[in-house]
Amino acid sequence: MSPVITRLRGDGLVARVMRSSAWTALGYGASQALRLASNLILTRLLFPEAFGLMALVSVFIVGLTMFSDMGTHPAILQHKRGDDVAFLNTAFSIQVTRGAVLWLASAAIAYPAALFYGQPELAWLLPVAGFSLLLHGLEPTRVDTAARHLRLGRLTALDLASQVVGVVSMVGLAWATQSVWALVAGWIVSSGTRLALVTWALPGPKSRLGWEPAAARDLMHFGFWLFLSTACGFLVAQGDKAILGKYLTLEQLGLYNIGFFLASFPMLLGQTIGGRILIPLYRERPPGASVENFAKLRQMRFALSGAIFALLAVMAFGGEWIVDLLYDPRYSAAGAILVLIAVIQIPSVIGMTYDQSALAAGDSRNYFLLTALRAIFLVAGLIVGAERLGLVGALVGQAMAAVAVYPFLIWLARRHKAWDWVHDLTFAVLGLGIASLAVGLDRSAIFELLTLFGAGTP
Repeated sequence: MSPVITRLRGDGLVARVMRSSAWTALGYGASQALRLASNLILTRLLFPEAFGLMALVSVFIVGLTMFSDMGTHPAILQHKRGDDVAFLNTAFSIQVTRGAVLWLASAAIAYPAALFYGQPELAWLLPVAGFSLLLHGLEPTRVDTAARHLRLGRLTALDLASQVVGVVSMVGLAWATQSVWALVAGWIVSSGTRLALVTWALPGPKSRLGWEPAAARDLMHFGFWLFLSTACGFLVAQGDKAILGKYLTLEQLGLYNIGFFLASFPMLLGQTIGGRILIPLYRERPPGASVENFAKLRQMRFALSGAIFALLAVMAFGGEWIVDLLYDPRYSAAGAILVLIAVIQIPSVIGMTYDQSALAAGDSRNYFLLTALRAIFLVAGLIVGAERLGLVGALVGQAMAAVAVYPFLIWLARRHKAWDWVHDLTFAVLGLGIASLAVGLDRSAIFELLTLFGAGTP
């Protein structure tokens, strides 16, 4: 342990990367544990339909967020003026304005969304849930500064504290009301608590409204392509729920959401770690600058991919047992869904460390092109698969989309000298073995899914 502890100390890049990775993994693991604990309690207080309705609310709130992202966070992480007060205040002004507009937009789309899905409660749920977007917009830029310098310990602790408050309020309200409104209220409480904590307890300069034309031009230029990227990213992140919401009943969508929640833990953990450390790491250690930089990044990739694959294997081989252990019989079908989602994420994990190299180099245009292709392939795979085989077909379509986009991911990685074919080949072989064995062991449950969630069943 002594060499590890030594490398964690100090203020060098390696020490900050290791500490930030450790804090992010610890924070994400604790966060998911809290979500799981609350989920287990809430599934006993509420019915599957409530989780299906909340999944639709989440689609719209996340969609509004991603369709309007101006890229202020990655801009602060990568820009040479990322510590300049005038630059930060301009970014804060953009962020506050965006938050207010999003809240109004959530109210504007509420009634049409209720009509489209035939769920009248959405007309009231969406405007209330959308208030969290305003709260997020008011967060100070010291959050971005902490990420820029890979000092994530206190920020992680504050995130967890706000989540604990939100979970406690959510469970308490669910027990008292047995209504989907408890889930929305807990969301608002968590967002408000986080805003208060990062404002009062996170060190750094106070954020103020301000506008510097030069900073605004840089932010808008970088953010334009990020805006388009995150609009497409919505389809990548939420397209499954948005599309399956038309093919599945609310009960079936709730079961899918349970399986997705458990199976997505490894992938989201990797994305969280990568999103927090890769842009600063690529910025300070470009892989094309030296053989040593490339070797360091290879070590990081193997460690991150290996950890995610190990977790995916647990989900793929133990999915049904995990669901049977944690949930009552009403949710048993989520076990096979968990297995399939874990398997289809394998192709995406292989290349998940490459796209951030483009953002670190300021190449937001080609990052957008990659994200747009991901969205096109994913939507096509989801719709064609769902039309032919229902839920199982949609999941297979997602896997095929990830494979189809891989050549374009290589093209982007090669532009920034980040592609590592040794890493990709190693994990492609390993992933194929895990997927084949997991599907073979669980084939009877998967065939049952074809019957329960097949095309046309709703």
